[in-house]
Amino acid sequence: MVEHRPVHNSEVYVLSQTPFHGGRPSPPSPITPAEDDFCCSPIDKLPLHNFVEPAIAACEEQLAVESRLSGAVHLLNTASTALSCITELYSSDRIAREGFNRAVHAIVSRQGDHGRNGKLVVIGVGKSGHIAKKLVATFNSLAIQAVFLHPTEALHGDLGQINSKNDTLLLITFSGKTPELLLLLPHLDQSLPLILLTSHTRPETCEIVRQRPDTILLPAPIHEPETKSFGVSAPTTSTTVALSVGDALAMVASHELHPSVSKVFAKNHPGGAIGAALRGSSVSPSPSVSSSTGATTPPSSTSRATSLSLSSQQPVPPPRQSLRDLAISLHSIPCLDIQTQPSSSQPGHQPIGVPTAGDLLLQAYSSPSGWVRVTHSGSHGVVSPRRIRRLSPSQLSLPLSDPSLAWLVTPQAEFVSLTADTEVRNAAEWIKAMRMATATGVKMGLMAGEEGVDFGEECVVGVMEADRGCVGVLEVGALLESGTKP
Repeated sequence: MVEHRPVHNSEVYVLSQTPFHGGRPSPPSPITPAEDDFCCSPIDKLPLHNFVEPAIAACEEQLAVESRLSGAVHLLNTASTALSCITELYSSDRIAREGFNRAVHAIVSRQGDHGRNGKLVVIGVGKSGHIAKKLVATFNSLAIQAVFLHPTEALHGDLGQINSKNDTLLLITFSGKTPELLLLLPHLDQSLPLILLTSHTRPETCEIVRQRPDTILLPAPIHEPETKSFGVSAPTTSTTVALSVGDALAMVASHELHPSVSKVFAKNHPGGAIGAALRGSSVSPSPSVSSSTGATTPPSSTSRATSLSLSSQQPVPPPRQSLRDLAISLHSIPCLDIQTQPSSSQPGHQPIGVPTAGDLLLQAYSSPSGWVRVTHSGSHGVVSPRRIRRLSPSQLSLPLSDPSLAWLVTPQAEFVSLTADTEVRNAAEWIKAMRMATATGVKMGLMAGEEGVDFGEECVVGVMEADRGCVGVLEVGALLESGTKP
């Protein structure tokens, strides 16, 4: 039988008359095998699902993690933005600043013996109630007497918690129209100061303020509704802002009430890790003992804190220096009256027509402390030694009213107020803390449009007494230098 297969050969035809001497011809090519001659098995299908499905699962898991973290970062960023906005509000808005100042005064003036032992009654419902309870705990830990009052329970007998003569009321409501608070409002004594912590920034927009116009408005707004931020109206940024404003109120009021806030806090917080840390930081170093004789090693002459009493062999603490001891008495500072005419002879005033920076410099040289008081149109201010030293010779001929010398005088409204009994070391620590806070955030402005307090070396501290107001001044630089001395 003849097989019908293609025939392959390797014959070479040479088109030439001369014989071919190129060597042996190529060997024949192998026969192309038939289809039936393939004996190998077909290629198995690759198991791609073993690789694709785990990859998809890993990708989905990574996406889920990223989604979670993205949601968390979004909430934290939104809360941070809300806090930045509230910082800016209390740095520049007149109503917010006046409300905070009045709120601190209302709390401080009714605490302790001079305030007839009044207390702060904090009222709220729902999430605002939880914020109220936390703030009560903070106030009490800072030695400010405070209690929580549920508005519904108040209507059923708990109104007896409120002292009708001495207490201060703090209501917390984001909307400013919480029904439970509106029902309680007519039953609250009209003579008691009422502070309202709410999202409203203007009294005319708040229902509670409309019903009780003497309410002290303490704004705690958020920059955008929570439904816009997160798609749900669950209290998040609103509670964060309310808690921060309440904490600020507690801290500032405590600093005005107590010379050493750290001491009262340590006294009121003996337990837990915080109590242990406070006890550890307050332990005085014991005198060293010689291993051979058992005698106490004499203290170093450069350390007053470790000097020993011969009778008790116990460390004698150094005398505590307060701001009253360090400050320059305000009444001992000579005064330069810009409005005084050459013919006037008012006691304590320099009869200068249009005083210049040179006149101020001469007045400072004649001042024992180097400070000069300045009065103009009923307003009062001071010029500190550090600012006087910044004057250049070209500025001495300029009148004090020249805009280029606006930095020279510190108005009394811009003083950083601290109580006279505050210890110098504690005041210095507070100044350092405020420096750190303002270094990363919005500066603490004083009035709308002003640059703000930066707690620099030239910043003026006003030393305050409850019954006399400002009694003395000192520079932050001098305070820090004294606060770091052993």
